[in-house]
Amino acid sequence: SQLEQRGGGYAQPGGSLRLSCTASGLFLEYYGVAWFRQSPGKKREGVSLISKQEGSPFYADSVKGRFTTSRDNSNWVHLQMDMLKPEDTGVYYCAVGGSWLREFGENSYDYWGQGTQVTVSS
Repeated sequence: SQLEQRGGGYAQPGGSLRLSCTASGLFLEYYGVAWFRQSPGKKREGVSLISKQEGSPFYADSVKGRFTTSRDNSNWVHLQMDMLKPEDTGVYYCAVGGSWLREFGENSYDYWGQGTQVTVSS
């Protein structure tokens, strides 16, 4: 199975971008799908997770109220990123794991996308 990512690019502070992820061979509605990012000089961190767990979706504190993750009926998972800040800059990865997931431990995710650059700068 492979993950395909779309979206990302460049935005000014306060702007918006959207990332999307789909999979060949997987019906994403049956899995937990997370977004991670790796910012320059930092470790990769979990940003959002949509799963079957009560309370889903889950967000990192740094993006709560600004980012929204959702599924659609065409096997895509999206990350809508609003009110972007320069510290949101990084390479974003979608990752797929079990439907029970509620945390961002990377070992819990079996499939990873290729990564997409997001740059927020004035």
